[in-house]
Amino acid sequence: MSKKQGQNQYQRVLTIAGSDSGGGAGIQADLKTFSALGCYGMSVISAITAQNTLAVSAVDVVKPEMVKAQFDMVMGDIGADAIKIGMLANAEITKVVIDCIRSIPVDIPVIFDPVLVATSGDVLTQLDNLELFKQLIGDCSLITPNLVEAGVLAGCTVESQTDMEHVAKLMVEVLGAKAVLVKGGHLTGDMLGDLLYWQNHAVWFQHEKIPTKNTHGTGCTLSSAIAANMAKGHPLNVAVENAIDFLQGAIVKGEAYSLGKGQGPVHHFYKG
Repeated sequence: MSKKQGQNQYQRVLTIAGSDSGGGAGIQADLKTFSALGCYGMSVISAITAQNTLAVSAVDVVKPEMVKAQFDMVMGDIGADAIKIGMLANAEITKVVIDCIRSIPVDIPVIFDPVLVATSGDVLTQLDNLELFKQLIGDCSLITPNLVEAGVLAGCTVESQTDMEHVAKLMVEVLGAKAVLVKGGHLTGDMLGDLLYWQNHAVWFQHEKIPTKNTHGTGCTLSSAIAANMAKGHPLNVAVENAIDFLQGAIVKGEAYSLGKGQGPVHHFYKG
């Protein structure tokens, strides 16, 4: 017997982030990740960037009213099982997003990837926006900074795994984060570690460092994969582990490809 129309339900994931014209990061990477993991993706575009594998040449910030309108239309009709937040270019946008997140049910997981600098080195947010970032941190289920972002937000230098444990505790105890995943991709060595600090416990995820230049959009992809796994109902630690495994596979498979003249993307659909 066939199922009635509408009986099946999608796992719905909303991304609030900037658009990447090169397709490797931002909204485009988020939607690819959601699709690769079997979820239905939706978007609130906070900025439009002109970029490729080499650099970001221009950023056009969307009006705050338009950000709110996109969010309200999606949530008012479709809803979401998880939300990922990426690039928030200025204080006005961040204020709107804070209000939006505070308006949703508390049981919707929110993953915040505090994008400060692109892989190419281009700055993607105003420094006076950091205080608002700290407000948003407390409203999210998980924050996923890399070493540089964690150091900027916590006001310290992060150069080792010991530093990672210190900054993770600071972000929970001082900044009010519920959970922190400090990404160790910028450390040296053949083995890398990502640190999840959650419920007063430090959990390390060790993985091999892949010698490749195709790492554009890794942060966006990881945070989106976590959101997709949480939309499926996985607890935070399982969602993080699954997402790291997915990203590791996407990096390994993406190593074999050449796209553009700079840092290429990972292979989001390597399983398909």
